Amino acid sequence: MSDPSPVRPAVPVLDVWCELQCPDCRDALDDLRALRARYGDRLELRLRHFPLEKHKHSFAAAQAAEEALVQGRGWEFVEAVLGRVEELDRAGEPFLVEVARELGLDAEEFDTALIDGRHILIVDADQAEGKAIGVSGTPTYVIDGERLDGGKSQDGLRERIEQIADRLLAGPE
Repeated sequence: MSDPSPVRPAVPVLDVWCELQCPDCRDALDDLRALRARYGDRLELRLRHFPLEKHKHSFAAAQAAEEALVQGRGWEFVEAVLGRVEELDRAGEPFLVEVARELGLDAEEFDTALIDGRHILIVDADQAEGKAIGVSGTPTYVIDGERLDGGKSQDGLRERIEQIADRLLAGPE
């Protein structure tokens, strides 16, 4: 009979409500990179979609991000698209497929996914959940039930996220 493994505490989750045509989300990339560097796999950053009507390619971009997740390069795709928001504004869906190709992903599968809408339900569900919990703009973060709105200002948000994550990782007192 083997010794039972110690129960590992659940990893805290940071939901990142994002829109890939949003300049404020692009500005938040440095904070997200810093959080990933600091916590690694001790904090799960979970991409949540909140496409805004004012950005005509944001819904397609959210679907493309889901396809990138399926192909194992989700955050890499998100960062590549956010880093070139102006190109997405100009070129739309062909730009999304081109980014997939640049990253070595199956670009034809991206194109097919955008046509057949296989990821629409995920995007719709995220958007509905976001509205239900009071998300009104992007980026918005939710960690341990606390909603932090980065659409107005990023100032101090990473520090607040770190405080909450550190407390969660420390466990019960």
